[in-house]
Amino acid sequence: MILHTKFRLAASAAVATVLAFAASTSIFADARAQTPAAPKAFGPAEVGPPVEITWQQGPDRPSGTRRPPNIVLIVADDLGYNDLSVNGGGIAGGAAPTPNIDSIAREGVNFAQGYAGHGTCAPSRAALLTGRYPTRFGFEFTPAPAALTKNMRTFNYGIHNGISFPEREKDMIPFAKMGLPQSEITLADLLQRAGYHTLHFGKWHLGESPEFAATKRGFKESLLTSGSMYLPKDDPRVVNSKQDFDPIDRFLWQSMPFYAQKDGGPGFQPKAYLTDYLTDEAVKAIHANRNRPFFAYLAYNAPHTPLQATKADYDALSHIKDHRMRVYAAMIRALDRGVGRVLQQLEEDGLRDNTLVVFVSDNGGAGYVGLPELNRPFRGWKLTYFEGGVRTPYLMRWPAAIPAGTIYRAPVSHFDIFATAVAAAKVGLPKDRVIDGVDLVPYVTGKARGRPHEVLFWRSGDYQVVRAGDWKLQVTDRPDKDWLFDLANDPTERVNLAENMPDKVAELKRLLAGHNATQVKPLWPQLGLSPVMLDQTLAEPQTPDGEYIYWGG
Repeated sequence: MILHTKFRLAASAAVATVLAFAASTSIFADARAQTPAAPKAFGPAEVGPPVEITWQQGPDRPSGTRRPPNIVLIVADDLGYNDLSVNGGGIAGGAAPTPNIDSIAREGVNFAQGYAGHGTCAPSRAALLTGRYPTRFGFEFTPAPAALTKNMRTFNYGIHNGISFPEREKDMIPFAKMGLPQSEITLADLLQRAGYHTLHFGKWHLGESPEFAATKRGFKESLLTSGSMYLPKDDPRVVNSKQDFDPIDRFLWQSMPFYAQKDGGPGFQPKAYLTDYLTDEAVKAIHANRNRPFFAYLAYNAPHTPLQATKADYDALSHIKDHRMRVYAAMIRALDRGVGRVLQQLEEDGLRDNTLVVFVSDNGGAGYVGLPELNRPFRGWKLTYFEGGVRTPYLMRWPAAIPAGTIYRAPVSHFDIFATAVAAAKVGLPKDRVIDGVDLVPYVTGKARGRPHEVLFWRSGDYQVVRAGDWKLQVTDRPDKDWLFDLANDPTERVNLAENMPDKVAELKRLLAGHNATQVKPLWPQLGLSPVMLDQTLAEPQTPDGEYIYWGG
């Protein structure tokens, strides 16, 4: 199960919505006595008709001087390692290939061991945009209203159930105060100061109050679609897949509007299927800024739930017989088409060679979708730090600097994108703080020796992980267990060596302790934990011998 509320919720609305949802499901037996009507919890209070967006226009012609590279950062949401055909075949046994996304690797570099900065969306995006471990500034857990968090931990999963910590409620901060700290410097901040026009499209998830908005964090323009359906659920253009085994999925179908907002203005309905709509607007904005340096952060919602595909994409995949898989694959098809259109616009505007394009997912594929092959060959899901949860698609293209067809096999992290983009733009890194990322281009081109990182860390409360060289240690309190893996010989994490190698466990725990001493206290506490099975999707029953972790952030 998952708490994946990443949207604009008013706390009071969230409380009422959760309680109303509780009344309609057997898993919330204790809450049935409280059944207020459920107001709309996601999105703006009102959603108007579609509007025409006019993006700010750059100069009519190039300046004539050599300009720094444009930077396009494309982030998919919950895309699994195996969802791309370049990473081993693709979803549905290769029935939905991804040629456009694959072309970024073919024309640039595929980072075979590319890691997310966290196991869930919000802290992962914080790492992407700051170049730092999110635990350095307390952004350790996903923002959500306390009432929603508390209720979501009461689910009955079977053998292992949710755990609540009511004693921590006194330390909870208001949902409106949950966001990327103002003290942090974003990639957009740095690039805007250097003369880049900075553009955000899609998901944000770094704070929902106005002071945390993208336009307050370095972006000149922002088209927000966090917490939106892809199309209205009864739209004749859409095909839906509802997961009855996932209570949160039912909550989303009940509560999510279809909306967008430009620069914090009134909410309005997008003109098309959400993935296509974001692509449409990104392409327009790129063309408008073709004659000046720009940074485009295109954060697709896809393929995050709710699962919705266009009828056209669904019909094109009639060879996929499973309905849920077909809808999901159709969403991947739309995502790939969108990336292809962005790449084509760069080509048409003569920007291909001098544009750094990065494509990543915020974390691995989610087990609550109920599709077992999203992260193959790796074990685990989003919400875990097993390879399936944090090893993600990670591709980069910059024809002026990166040789085509490169495969880079040493571990890299999301926060390296920050340092790589800053170096490409010839902007100095901040001197007043630790930047954990490094410029990857010298490593890819062979100008730098060794690995970008000898050690990487992840932390979500008591669930903590270190990778040192090819050794990876995962430590959990629930269950009280250590997992030690030799990734050089066991990349899919099947053989736990912890009991046989206590000295190695102790060595890696010392690294963890040293790292933790440099991090800060979370800005808000975990109010509860949910079990995540490592080898079963949420659609499959828990088994007595099935391994699991507990996740709360």
